[in-house]
Amino acid sequence: MGEITPEDLERLCWLSRLRLSQEEKEEFLGQLNKILDYFRRIEEVDVEHVPPTYHVVDLTNVLREDEVEEPRPDEVLELAPRRKGRYILAPRII
Repeated sequence: MGEITPEDLERLCWLSRLRLSQEEKEEFLGQLNKILDYFRRIEEVDVEHVPPTYHVVDLTNVLREDEVEEPRPDEVLELAPRRKGRYILAPRII
């Protein structure tokens, strides 16, 4: 991929509905091309023998193991803000 041209930047501005002054366009054009240069340098790094990594920090799951339990509807009903008998009352939606 080559550099971003002024025409490319005009198209990007049009697509994103941005109105930039000529000074802003010149500034952003330089910045965008520097970013692309940085990505080109990253592409040069040999990662042939580096295993894929999903996280920089080694993470472990801190959640408990799932255990099958008998359902306890009475406990659920106790948590309901409004109930009638064995039913949870929900607000009316109009």
